[in-house]
Amino acid sequence: MDAYQPKKLMDLAIQSLLSSKSAALQALEDIPRDLFIPLFIAAFDGGHKDTLSEIVKVWPFYCLHIGPLIVQEPQHELLKAMIENFPVCPAKNSASRRPKLRILDLRQDTDCRTTCPEFSIKSPFCFYSCVYSDHSITKIEENLCFENSGSTIQLPRPVELLVDLSLDGSLMEREFLILLMNKIKESSGSLHICCRDLQVDKLCGCKCSLNFLDLKCVAQLSVDKGSLSDISKVLSQMDHLESLSLFKVTFRSLSGKVFKNFLGHLRRMENLKELNLSSFYLKNNLDRVLRVLPPVLDFLYLPYCDLSYRDFRFLAQCPQASRLKLLNLSNNSMYWDNFEPFKILLVNLSGTIQHLEINHCLISDSAMSSLIPALIRCTHLRILSFASNPITMPVLANIMNSLTTLKKLKIVIYPIPVHCYERWHFQGSLDRRKLAIVQLQLKAMLQTAERDDMNWITYTE
Repeated sequence: MDAYQPKKLMDLAIQSLLSSKSAALQALEDIPRDLFIPLFIAAFDGGHKDTLSEIVKVWPFYCLHIGPLIVQEPQHELLKAMIENFPVCPAKNSASRRPKLRILDLRQDTDCRTTCPEFSIKSPFCFYSCVYSDHSITKIEENLCFENSGSTIQLPRPVELLVDLSLDGSLMEREFLILLMNKIKESSGSLHICCRDLQVDKLCGCKCSLNFLDLKCVAQLSVDKGSLSDISKVLSQMDHLESLSLFKVTFRSLSGKVFKNFLGHLRRMENLKELNLSSFYLKNNLDRVLRVLPPVLDFLYLPYCDLSYRDFRFLAQCPQASRLKLLNLSNNSMYWDNFEPFKILLVNLSGTIQHLEINHCLISDSAMSSLIPALIRCTHLRILSFASNPITMPVLANIMNSLTTLKKLKIVIYPIPVHCYERWHFQGSLDRRKLAIVQLQLKAMLQTAERDDMNWITYTE
């Protein structure tokens, strides 16, 4: 048999169907339900906008997810077409296929199937339907039909559109928001926009855009540039955050009312698993933030927070940080004489930590050497990054020899040894010939340790 297997007959039939738009549109009235899924995938991958639009109109299942399909800039027009043709009002024609689609999910998710399994035709169900908003299908259908003097009044059928939004002020974003608002208007209030992942650039310019969203739905919030006062107002409308990322946040004082209000909102986030406070001044106040967090925290990012020795002592003993899988403490100075708190922290995290970043922390040779016994206890560690610290070649070699025993550790981002600079870490003073020799030495050491699966990399500025 030929090494190149022919496509399945169904694939060939679908491609033949898509090659003729008129034939494809006509066939939608008669093809079996099970063919809709491969036809949708092929139409999306092939960029068949008109056919895709008609598929959405007569989709014979309760929900439709783009799931693992690749969405790049050319596919944005396809997503817009799907929204425009999402049936949010009762069908006015007499077509044989009535729209059954109630949930359109335009979020990318590699683990999500195109449609959810049907356990009951009478009571269809979607694993990804909204459960928090009062405007969700679940909440509304509890009161969809009610008896009034022996008669039943049928309210408009609720539908849901699941999206991830990035509010960055771009023309594409503005056009997309206009499309969503027009769709809400078309639905006469029956459409619920459910946003689970919300990214905001410059919060002060996006307040109006947030008004049409039900922020109870948001599970992941990222804000780049904003006042803590405005962020707190947004958080006051959220109850189920799983991830919060704040970058370049401005506020006047750690002892003021605004910061206290922020902590109060954090205290309510019982499902929070990821917290990223980048460039968030916390000197001598890290304990106030950590005390209000749930003990289920998995990911903690604290770069550029100006953390003090006192902050690290608390972090080492804090129960909220005792089960972290990822910890980023980069760009916080650690030029202490006593590294005991940080060693205790690593020991406490040794059973869970998988990703550790301590870049640009002014960690010296002696300090890094003292951390080796604690590091080699972190048997689940997969990624370690300690770039841009003033480390010499002998100590770097000792670190490599010690860490090659960690079988799960695959990626190490290391600092360029100080002897490779005329003046350490000054731009333009790097001797690239010396760096090349260092890289050859490290490569030879990895081969000797039989760790070809481990990548040691560094960055030049």
